[in-house]
Amino acid sequence: MNAGEKQRAPWIVGVSGASGTPYAAAVLRALIAAGESVDLVVSRASRLTLLDETGISFRDAHWRDDLGAWLARGADGKPDTFAPALDDVRYWNPGDLAAGPSSGSYPVKGMLIVPASTECVAGVALGLSKDLLQRAASVTLKERRKLVVAVRETPLNGQTLRHLVALDDAGASVVPASPGFYAGATHIQDLVDFVAGRVLDAAGVEHGLYRRWKGELGGGAAPAPTR
Repeated sequence: MNAGEKQRAPWIVGVSGASGTPYAAAVLRALIAAGESVDLVVSRASRLTLLDETGISFRDAHWRDDLGAWLARGADGKPDTFAPALDDVRYWNPGDLAAGPSSGSYPVKGMLIVPASTECVAGVALGLSKDLLQRAASVTLKERRKLVVAVRETPLNGQTLRHLVALDDAGASVVPASPGFYAGATHIQDLVDFVAGRVLDAAGVEHGLYRRWKGELGGGAAPAPTR
């Protein structure tokens, strides 16, 4: 890095195998729109979910093309709804435990796990580090950086609840993928964007994904905000 050049400090986005790939897409698009750098880890299990929910195959050798097709797709399944730039997105293979995010000396702002499966939650809470996603989350916690875990499961059993409490105790923010309706949702994308917006709120990233509560009843009847 040349003198005076700003060091790249991305947000790590980990996508686990839980249902909810539109949440991950919305978070990624919003980070890109906010001018944030992104390091992406897509787990092996999440590729099956992505294929099932969107019909898109995520391939290591063609990750940029596949990611572009995924992020262009709306939550309603329509292709070419969005056109995000991928210039500052870096992809890491989930099996690469020598990747940058596996080390605390690798500069990042924090990590967002969207969606987070119960298996992922358990692995991070127990410090298993069985793949790069879990290892990067463990590093994020030990370095006292922001970790946001958007858990997507229902109902939750006692074991998972204890794991979530352990993550909260360790400093992570637990954000259940539970859409709110007070923002005036009229479309499935509005509900997805609400959850994505709450994830970004927990991370401290500015966005305009949903209408914020202003203490005035009846706001949900107004038109939803323009993205």
